[in-house]
Formats: sequence, structure tokens, C-alpha cells
Amino acid sequence: MAVGPATLPQLHPVNGFRLGIASAGIKKPGRRDVVLMEMAEGSAVAGVFTLNAFCAAPVRVCKQHLAAAPARYLLVNTGNANAGTGEQGMVDAMACCQAVAERCEVPVEAVLPFSTGVIGEPLPVGKIVDVLGAAKTDLSEDNWESAAWGIMTTDTRPKATSEQISYQGKIITLTGISKGSGMIMPNMATMLGYVATDAEVPQALLQQWLSNVADRSFNRITVDGDTSTNDSCMLVATGASGVCIDGSDYELAALFTEALERVMLNLAQAIVRDGEGATKFVEVCVESAGTSQEALDVAYTIAHSPLVKTALFASDPNWGRILACVGRAGIDNLDLDALQIYLNDVCIVENGGRAASYTEEAGQAVMDGEEVLIRVVLNRGQVIERVWTTDLSHDYVSINADYRS
Repeated sequence: MAVGPATLPQLHPVNGFRLGIASAGIKKPGRRDVVLMEMAEGSAVAGVFTLNAFCAAPVRVCKQHLAAAPARYLLVNTGNANAGTGEQGMVDAMACCQAVAERCEVPVEAVLPFSTGVIGEPLPVGKIVDVLGAAKTDLSEDNWESAAWGIMTTDTRPKATSEQISYQGKIITLTGISKGSGMIMPNMATMLGYVATDAEVPQALLQQWLSNVADRSFNRITVDGDTSTNDSCMLVATGASGVCIDGSDYELAALFTEALERVMLNLAQAIVRDGEGATKFVEVCVESAGTSQEALDVAYTIAHSPLVKTALFASDPNWGRILACVGRAGIDNLDLDALQIYLNDVCIVENGGRAASYTEEAGQAVMDGEEVLIRVVLNRGQVIERVWTTDLSHDYVSINADYRS
């Protein structure tokens, strides 16, 4: 179950970036579950990763390799997270990198590994290595949609988006894919995300932009409040377009970063729309806050509340649950009489209680929709923050109860 249209937009190839998909049958026979991505020599690569202390072996190897040498290949497998696997997990991740390195004739440090799936199970290295030849043969700049399917786990639909911007007669392309449906409360980026552009961007600037945009997109989504052991998001700039963006041209830099934010926000929101068992896409917007932190404290208290999320699933305008969340968010000296709470444009709370204009019928009309906006106006300052989340359905429990079967 997912919310909103499932149709993918046109996915523009990125010059200098190729993707190949193969079937290793890691969890399900015949499943295309290994994706190899090749970057042109000289590409700049940036990454953000989970802050979970039990970060998976591939995350540790990826960070080590990214710091050691220019990256040329990304290797992704689904069906097995290679997390909670101790030292053997590191050995297995390195074995996969070594196999790619030998086949593609690059240093082992030029290969970055990524895994997603069940935690605590040994990585089936042999299955992955056996299909690397097929993945390499399949490499193509047109394989974005197939790769989006290939990185899915409990996702019900692929997640991909693409933009092109024109500047002084030249076209710059940005295309990306992501995956994620459950265990979504990123503390850096998303479950897995890959965005490539054919612009030329210095690595330090690319890293800065990725970190900043991740904080406003992937770090603003939550399905269930759980931060994965494997979260990784990569941004690659191949330079093949011949357009250099080094920050010296403010207009060009602004066009590019705005497009990058749109791409990453689309990918992040696609994860929420496909949240496990989701029937609602919910935006929680906190306005007129004194600081960003207090706005996010209020937003996440609402977004993580099982009572709010189950009311959303039931399409029940139980506004008291939202009011209670605002009150327990830990905001110092909160003036209850000064704030307002809205469902879409329907005011439900003002002057410390139910709004005089509120009717159950108006609230019900909002809650009956697939998309709901919960808006809290604190009237304490000028800060606005947004968080995107889902409802909590019976299907979420079933999906996660049956995940390993």
C-alpha cells in the first residue's frame, strides 16, 4: 500500500554514470538484487551515513574507502544488511569489493559497498560475486529505473526522480534513486540513496551541499522512528557536461543547489509515501517557532506519536491527541493561549482549547483525505520547520512481524 501516484517521471541519463543490475537470489530466487554503478574517472563523490552506533560493515568499509582513494564503483545488494555480523561482516564486505576491483581493474579502495535487508545474517558473498559479471555486462546510462527496482526491500514501488537545468546554453542533469519503507528515521540521509549529476563540482563543495540538503530533506522524514544500521546517501558529480560549478558563479550555484534539493526532497518524500502499511502522507509544519530545535521537537513529537498515527489511520479527527503532543514536546515557557493548531486550513485549537469555529464535520473532511497537513503556529519567533510522516496501520505490524519469514 502506498500514497500518491506510482508513475515515475522521465529519468534522464547522466553522462559518465552507468548502472547494471543482476539477479543473485539473495533472499528470493530470481530477484534482481545486485546493482553495480560505475562512475567516470575523475568523478567527485560525497556521502552521508547513519549515526547508528551499530553501523553495518559496508558502511564502515565505504567510509574507509571514500577517505582513501577516488571512488569508481558502487556495489549494492539487497536481501541482507551485513549488519550485526562482527568482524566476519567486514571480511565479507571487503571480499565483494575485491571481486569488483579485480573484474573492473581498479584498486579495491575505489569500490564502495552498500547492503540492505535482514540484520544479523551472514552475507552470501558467493552469490554476489557470481553475478558481478552479469551486472558489469548490463552497465548502461539508461538503467536508472531498473536500478530503482533492484535496490528495493519491503518497498512496494521504485523511487526515482530527475531534473535538468539550463544555463548559458548548456544542460546540467541530476538523476537519483532511493529505497526505504520501514526502519525510517534517518539520522543523516535515507535508507539508501544515490544521486548523480554530470556537472563538475569540487569534492569539498559537493560534500557541503550534500550534507546541507540532506538535513532539509532526508533528515526530515520518519515512518516509525527507527534509525537503520545501513543508512547511506551518495552524491556523484561526473563532470561530463563540461559545466564547472565551484561556487564562484552565485547564480549557477543557486540553480544547482535548488535543483539538488528538489531531487532529494522528492526521493525522501517518496519513501514516506511508500512507508510500510501507509495509507496517509502527512506533513507536520511548525511555524513561528523561536528556534529550529524547538520547532523540530514539536514536529517529531507529533510525527512519532502512536496515538496520532493510529488516529490518522482511522481518519479520526481526534485533535486532543495532537494538542497533548504539543504540550509534552518539552518547550520552555510555552504560552498555550497564544498558539494555534490546524488540520489543513481548519483551525482546531486556539486560546488554549478547541477553536470556536471548529466543527467535527470540517475536521473529518480533512482526515478523510490521503494527504493531511498538521500545522502548529507557536507564535514565538520566525522559524518554520517541516517533517513528513505516515499513519500507523495494521499492515505495518504484519509486514514487520513477517519480515524474516
